[in-house]
Amino acid sequence: MGFLRRLLGGESDSSASETAPATDPADAEDDERARDVALLREDHERLDDLARRQLRYAEYAWEPPAQGGERRADDSDPASERAEGG
Repeated sequence: MGFLRRLLGGESDSSASETAPATDPADAEDDERARDVALLREDHERLDDLARRQLRYAEYAWEPPAQGGERRADDSDPASERAEGG
């Protein structure tokens, strides 16, 4: 947006640089890390003990085996394919 303003003779460079200050990459990483920590704290405070335990052990939860094998309802019937193709 600043490029178009300079190209079309809009605001000066000094006023455009005040609205978007240059940041150091190390500062950006520190800000991002601080934001992540704040989000984790908020999540921890928002969730009760039961929800935290459920999230912690979700990867160990038992899932029932798939029933009916790999074939699904929208797959064509192998017996009818043999009769048609054969």
